[in-house]
Amino acid sequence: MPYRAPITDFRFIFDHVSDFSQVQGTERFGDASDDMVDAILEGAGRICEEVLEPLRRTGDMQGAVLENGVVRMPEGFKQAFGELAEGGWIALSAAQEYGGMGLPITMTTALNEMMASTTMGLGLCTILTQGQIEALEHHASDPIRETYLPKLISGEWTGTMNLTEPQAGSDVGALKTRAEPNEDGSYAITGQKIFITFGDHDMAENVCHLVLARLPGAPGGTRGISLFMVPKLIPDDAGNTGVANALKVVSLEEKMGIHSSPTAVMQYDGATGWLVGEENKGMAAMFTMMNNARLAVGVQGVGCAEGAYQQSLAYAQEREQMGRIIDHADVRRMLLTMKAETFVARAIAVNCAVAIDMQTATGEAEWKARAALLTPIAKAFATDIGCEVASIGIQVHGGMGFIEETGAAQFLRDARITPIYEGTNGIQAADLVGRKMMDGGEAAFRLLDEIEAHAESVRSQMPELAEPVWQASETLREAVEWLVAQSDMPTRLAGSVPFLRAFARVLGGHYHLRAALAEQGEGARTKLARFYIMRLLPEHAALLTHAMAGAGDLFALDEDEMAA
Repeated sequence: MPYRAPITDFRFIFDHVSDFSQVQGTERFGDASDDMVDAILEGAGRICEEVLEPLRRTGDMQGAVLENGVVRMPEGFKQAFGELAEGGWIALSAAQEYGGMGLPITMTTALNEMMASTTMGLGLCTILTQGQIEALEHHASDPIRETYLPKLISGEWTGTMNLTEPQAGSDVGALKTRAEPNEDGSYAITGQKIFITFGDHDMAENVCHLVLARLPGAPGGTRGISLFMVPKLIPDDAGNTGVANALKVVSLEEKMGIHSSPTAVMQYDGATGWLVGEENKGMAAMFTMMNNARLAVGVQGVGCAEGAYQQSLAYAQEREQMGRIIDHADVRRMLLTMKAETFVARAIAVNCAVAIDMQTATGEAEWKARAALLTPIAKAFATDIGCEVASIGIQVHGGMGFIEETGAAQFLRDARITPIYEGTNGIQAADLVGRKMMDGGEAAFRLLDEIEAHAESVRSQMPELAEPVWQASETLREAVEWLVAQSDMPTRLAGSVPFLRAFARVLGGHYHLRAALAEQGEGARTKLARFYIMRLLPEHAALLTHAMAGAGDLFALDEDEMAA
């Protein structure tokens, strides 16, 4: 069965689960009318179904290749990227001042998910460009914004993010790339960066690298890092591509998945760059791009889950083994798990996007806190679910799922990177129990208040669904109270991953309950909510027991005992 964009599900979540109407009611996003939203969703769905989906297997099998110093994309990708650029799909949320549509991040989130279901590799190029646009909008000087933003928004140029070095992965402060001042106000950038997604390609005329580097005499660690714009081709005085810069792709990595996304080792040999933001404040600018990317990577997980579910459902309806396999109880269990989990992951991501849009539109501290709280949950849970649902999809296919011909394995191979890049999911969990709880749990308690108030309000209508959600929220509240009372950070960190998962479980119960209430009857969404609340939500209790177990047993075995 060919991919069908989940437009109806997005529209339902916008209307009944995420209160997207709040965003539409702001002055900042007042142009995002229902008609506009429908047109964007339908247009995005159409280009993903008709243009991108046919390239999914081609991209996986051919991959990107390095030829004579230039990265060549798989067959059909340059044309597809051209259609995305021509249709304005590269940067829906970019500022209108520079040619963007100025639409809510919520709309971009829907687009990014649909692209991940079809050609996740190509979608990475647009995600990185979107993130670079946001970073430049917030931190770059006027001349840099005026030169780069129109070209990035139009798709004529694309963007990358250069953090990682061979000796500096998650420890960004250990980087060694140097930036030496030139007489004309530019800088000479020298060093090597690894894991640079779309470090080069042949789909656009220029590739613009945001590179973290250290100025002479800068402090050690992250306090001494600056950010620089280093283009592949240096723009001339008119802003058009000019001479080649002193940078090159050394090699491309051979990867488990996302074969159509070139992952480059980049070498900078005195390449010309321009400072973005203030000296030694590069991490603040880069975090703007990284926070954008964390939500975008989260919906890549949702996209893989959606694609895997659609293919598995079609296979189960057709495959005969003592009757159609969809009629077997365990296959039903797997398919319902896939569908219920994908709904939760999508709902968390959309609610996170709505919070970001409300923060942008209102500047209110509560929306900023809500967006900050949901970002690590959206990134970590959705990407874990992408892997889990894709793995279940292989199981539904049985032995054929292990055969590459079916394409079922590609969803898992592609999804597997998402819990790793843009901050591993362990780092997301640490962020949740650490930085995001520095308010004493205030943002978390506010969200739990909303969940419990909603469950209380529908208890008389749907007691069998509302009561478990209310009880789960209370259990989570007790865990948050315990967590913020812990002054010992290793104790918090030891249970951070199960804590994040439990939080997502409770959010899932809340969102499924809202979906069931909106349906006003015993329809498909109510039946799916019952499956989730009765079978999956109870996992939160065991997860929270794990989360509050402390760190002692994790360090009880010494290294020799672990190796025995």
